Amino acid sequence: MSSVKYISYKGILFPSRTHSAEILEKVENEFQILDDDAITVTYPKSGTHWIAEILGLISQKGDPTWTHSVLMWERSPWIEMDNGLKQALQNPPPRLLNSHLPFQLFPKSFLQTKAKVIYTLRNPKDALVSSYHFSFLLKTRKTPGSLQEHLEDFLSGNVVYGSWFDHVKGWMELKGRPNLFYISYEELQQDLRGCVEKICRFLGKELNSQQIDSVVEYASFQKMKENKMSNFSLADDSFVDHTKGEFMRKGISGDWKNHLTVAQNEYFDRVYQENMQGVRTTFPWD
Repeated sequence: MSSVKYISYKGILFPSRTHSAEILEKVENEFQILDDDAITVTYPKSGTHWIAEILGLISQKGDPTWTHSVLMWERSPWIEMDNGLKQALQNPPPRLLNSHLPFQLFPKSFLQTKAKVIYTLRNPKDALVSSYHFSFLLKTRKTPGSLQEHLEDFLSGNVVYGSWFDHVKGWMELKGRPNLFYISYEELQQDLRGCVEKICRFLGKELNSQQIDSVVEYASFQKMKENKMSNFSLADDSFVDHTKGEFMRKGISGDWKNHLTVAQNEYFDRVYQENMQGVRTTFPWD
């Protein structure tokens, strides 16, 4: 779709249909994060919906009534999107919020609050493949050319929300802050229950064993795929091309192995090594 346009705000691309420089500036400099906000932050295609669903279920002590009756983008709005900001300002505290913003564009008010941020990381090769498929589905994104072209754009940061490397490094610099919790998509897959327990502790929420069982059950890929409030099947046709596939595609790790050639993988590794030099963290995919 050639009619899709991006705006550049402080050197980072955003879809012009859902974002504006005015709103991004307002979110960065004026939006007030509140002490009891819980915010899901990710680079796109890294598990945003999964964490948002988990937080929604934890907030209801495992009762799925709310997550099955209120649309995800209403209960956990994306603060940097025009409609999301309006929704966030309407929602009563304690709020659940979502954001894909790199730290340098995130609301400045965050550093003065006790608000809890959960930052979710995912193997960038999987994020790349997922974003490639997703771009065909989302009418606010330019349709990518070949996977090779998308790979080059991704590695150079010439994609919506900018460079994966800058995003991850920016948020990793805050490591050690008590109100920031890091988790990976891979850990969620390996031990969802253990992750839910850790998130509960981080949020200061005490759930009993049965309530945790319920969170784990309703935050499973299959249950989320069936939940019309979370699977984006109710997203407006003007935003999502439902004929191009489903939003909840595979929900697995390592799918990149089915898509990247040996040469593409080696190229990716080279760029990854260059960009992640000096990052003193080992990730599940390293």
